[in-house]
Amino acid sequence: MADIQISARVSIPDSEVEWQFIRSSGAGGQNVNKVATAAQLIFDIRASTLPEFYKEKLLNKSDHRITQSGKIIIKCQESRSQLANREQALADFIQLVASVAIVQKKRIATRPTKASKTRRIVAKKQRGGIKAARKKPGTEG
Repeated sequence: MADIQISARVSIPDSEVEWQFIRSSGAGGQNVNKVATAAQLIFDIRASTLPEFYKEKLLNKSDHRITQSGKIIIKCQESRSQLANREQALADFIQLVASVAIVQKKRIATRPTKASKTRRIVAKKQRGGIKAARKKPGTEG
């Protein structure tokens, strides 16, 4: 059994990933009705050998592919080939798990410059002048 390589240091045993092959939905003629080409990857985050950092980040991530029970379910039915759908689902899975390891830079709050404040006020006054020109003469407010 091979390992699924997530990053240089992190890999998952292939046995932790469960595969189901189901019939694809949508148009496709007789092929859709007869052949189970859609691949569905199921991975239990809590029962996995992933490092705690990955588990915690994945469980807190807001993604429709992660269920409330802590399972990742990725369904792929883009191709008519079961093998191609399996490879695409696996690539999506690796990308999802690897995305939690990327630490976002903390934003440094900045203040607007005096020139940008002036440009903003000038633009607001211009826009107000355009709107004031639309009014009928002699009307208030």
